[in-house]
Amino acid sequence: MTPGTVHGVGLGPGAQDLMSVRADRLVRGARNIAFFRKPGRFGQARRIVEGMLRADASEFAMEYPVTTEIATIDPRYAAQLAGFYADCARHLVALASGGEDVVVLCEGDPFFYGSFMHLHSRLTGLVPVQVVPGMTGMSGAWTATDTPITWGDDVLTVLTATLPEADLVRRIRDTDALVVMKIGRHLDKLRRAVAAAGRDEAAWLVEHAAMPDQRVTRLADADSVAPYFSILLIHGQGRRP
Repeated sequence: MTPGTVHGVGLGPGAQDLMSVRADRLVRGARNIAFFRKPGRFGQARRIVEGMLRADASEFAMEYPVTTEIATIDPRYAAQLAGFYADCARHLVALASGGEDVVVLCEGDPFFYGSFMHLHSRLTGLVPVQVVPGMTGMSGAWTATDTPITWGDDVLTVLTATLPEADLVRRIRDTDALVVMKIGRHLDKLRRAVAAAGRDEAAWLVEHAAMPDQRVTRLADADSVAPYFSILLIHGQGRRP
């Protein structure tokens, strides 16, 4: 039997009309859809494609066993997630080995801080895997500010707010343009790091970029808690004609 293909499909920042033509075609035609979500939640990737799925589509919700309940440096965190990804991969391999194609929904781009990467490394060599790139969330965020993120020779740095505060300060200070992802409960630490780097006046917080509840505010005016889908930006001011 010819095996099916597992497609990691990038959905872009959150709006259906920002998906690629290829992603749209695969999502609408898929008999098997898989997506990540927190237990008890609908799932952001699944929400993006609401109304697009064929009537007989079979859905496989991959529910994280842990998100923020255990520190990432705790050995239990890696152990639980490793087992979770292995179980998900086995399910997808079983479908593909039976000749079924599977579309795995991925927010943003599958190879940019996405959970699909952990499936890709486990699936490769076992069944055919193809990746459809998507517009990143950070691209949607800087577009929401209506301001270019880089000019001329600007250096752009992408960080996650999960880094230690001292590392954040150093890297924020040393770059021209900045994107910080995975903010959530790290917002207070990030505020301190931006201020320590002397760049608090230039920092913007974009929440839910390209989604109906999109919000753009200066970091100084932002709420004390940031939604999961939040990105901090500092725009480069490099050379221009």
